[in-house]
Amino acid sequence: MSDPLDRDRRRLLHMLRELSFERRSVTLASGRPSDFYIDCRRTALTAEGHFLIGRLLWSEIRKNAPEARAVGGMTLGADPLSSSVSLTSYLAGQPLTAFIVRKEPKGYGTGQWIEGRALLVRGDKVAIVDDVVTSGGSTLKALEHVKEEGLDPIACFALVDRGEGGREAIEARGVKLHALYSRADFMGK
Repeated sequence: MSDPLDRDRRRLLHMLRELSFERRSVTLASGRPSDFYIDCRRTALTAEGHFLIGRLLWSEIRKNAPEARAVGGMTLGADPLSSSVSLTSYLAGQPLTAFIVRKEPKGYGTGQWIEGRALLVRGDKVAIVDDVVTSGGSTLKALEHVKEEGLDPIACFALVDRGEGGREAIEARGVKLHALYSRADFMGK
């Protein structure tokens, strides 16, 4: 009998390859040129993709950061991931609060960096999520702002690690990166 999470992992990879992956020349958010692009939002914003991402990332967080009380990352890539994990955790009876790290502080009101911060307590352990890690820039910014807000990022999770130095940059900050898929899952060996 096959493990349902293995089946879900294969199905999500199929969806990412079909809906999100493109072989073409692009400039990535890191400023680096690449001969392929993965826009995970194309998959994450489908009902099935949202469901699968929630199940798989929730499973990874439970396994690698069970003490996390919240999940979030840099807007826009992490938004559907945080939402799907939060919903899945609630359905499992172990709710994680979702939060969103802004690219700039709110320009009015409290001027906050993190939406959902008021729901958390100083020192809360949190999991950081990102869709695709290349240089690690977005994840590193999320780590920085979360720490500035008095939260404790204990692990990072990504859908795809492109294998271009991001893991090393993140782990140099003392936080382990767990990715569901790697470059080889899309490009071969």
